[in-house]
Parts: sequence; C-alpha cells; structure tokens
Amino acid sequence: MAKEKPSSDLGPYSLSSVVLFVNRNFGLMVLFAVFFLAGAVLGALWTENKLLKKGGVTPAAQVQPTGQQPSAPQVSLDQVKGLFKTNGIKMGDDKKKVLFVEFSDPSCPFCHIAAGQNSELNVEAGDRFKLVADGGTYVAPVPEMRKLVESGKASLVWKYSPGHGNGEMGAIAQYCANEKGKFWPVHDKLMGKAGYDLLNNEVKNDRSKAQQLANFLQDVFDSSEMQQCLASGKYDQQIKDDTALATQFGAQGTPAFFVNATNFPGAYNFNDMKSVVDAALK
Repeated sequence: MAKEKPSSDLGPYSLSSVVLFVNRNFGLMVLFAVFFLAGAVLGALWTENKLLKKGGVTPAAQVQPTGQQPSAPQVSLDQVKGLFKTNGIKMGDDKKKVLFVEFSDPSCPFCHIAAGQNSELNVEAGDRFKLVADGGTYVAPVPEMRKLVESGKASLVWKYSPGHGNGEMGAIAQYCANEKGKFWPVHDKLMGKAGYDLLNNEVKNDRSKAQQLANFLQDVFDSSEMQQCLASGKYDQQIKDDTALATQFGAQGTPAFFVNATNFPGAYNFNDMKSVVDAALK
C-alpha cells in the first residue's frame, strides 16, 4: 500500500487554517496593533506630563542607575585633584585617599534623591530609590560622603551643573553659605521637599526672588546676609566656571559623581560606590 502523505489540515489549528485566518483578518490585526501602541505612548506621555506639572520626577528616572557598572567619561585622578585648586565649594584637600566630586543642581529631582533629605521624592521615584529609613534598600550617597569627609577619610568638591534648569539661585545660596562655613545646613534645607518646591515652582533662576529665598533659609543662615549675597552677582562667574567644568568632565545630567577617577553618573546607591571607596582606603 502507498504511504499516506502527512496532511497539513489537522483540525481548526492547522497551518492552513491559521494562514487563512491571517489573510482574512490582516487589516484588523494591523489596526489593533496601531491602537495598542498608540495607547501605550499616550499613557506614557500622560504620566510624564503629570509628574512634570507637579514638579516631580522627570523622564530622567528611566535612565538612572540600577546598580550597573560605572561608565565613561574617562577622567584621570590628576584631573579630579585639579578641582581642589579651583574656586568654589571644597572640603579637604587633594591629599586624601578618597576624593569625592559631585556635579549637582539643587532643583534636580535625582540630586534630591541622592541627598536623602526628601524621602517623599525617593518614594515617588520607585522602590529602588526608597530610603533604608523608610523600609527600602537605597542608601543616599551624599550623607555617606559627608560622613567620610567629616571623619577625615575623604575630601569633597561640589560643583554646579544645570541638570534640571531651575537651580542657579540655589547653587548661589550654597556658595554664599560656604563663605561662612554653613554649606551643609543650607544644602540640607534646600534639598528637602519645601526647598525643591520653592526652587522649581517659585524662585527658579529669578534674582528678584532673592529675598524670598533668603527668608526660606533664615533658620539656618542670616537672611540679610543671604539676600545681599544672592543679589550681588558675585558668583555669576562661578556658575559659568562650574558649568564649563561639568562639560569637561562629561557630566551630561545631574547628579554626576566621581570617586577618585571612577565615574558614577546618576543617583547611585552608595552601596554601589562602596567597593571603590573601600579599595581606596586600604
């Protein structure tokens, strides 16, 4: 007997029936795919717009670190040490085993997240940025850096970079405070929720709001001295110089950290930096 040829028609799910279904319904399938993609795009845009309107986390959240290895640019240790010879905010000298650099914008949401003073924003940014104190796993790097600086184990340079766009007055306030040895109290006040809202929704880069910003900081810095410093223009060149250095160091967004010559671009968990710190301290 001749062998029976295998049939491709083996029921309702056979190859021929599937091909026939696709041919008959191709237009509907394409239309469904278009509607699905359009819905996804519109949903993402709606979410982004909502966050921007409330001064919350920007689209940069999608590119912030999740523990990946530090990447470019290539910066030498000599370049990092050179920052300690520039004007601006410096704590310690270039002789320490650990040298920290932060390029920051006081209006930037992820700078606030890295500062650890605005826990509500950390929660809004997602579980990976939820602070340990709130039951999460995120260790904000800036307070840990401060501890190492104040213990004499590390030095720090802080530089402004316009990562979010509303932080010039906040940066100048920190320059003014640094003159009097009060960088951290002013920094922490600005990096809280009220500071974030004030810089992004009211003060922005408007020098006419100097008194308003000085009043906000009056419990940590003399308001009259702060108002005069903010309005003087004495740090206009510092803003330009810091911004140029940020470009030179490849800080395309904020925050951008360096631990010696190792670059950590974004609001890294300090635990991801710790191995570099520990190796340098040996």
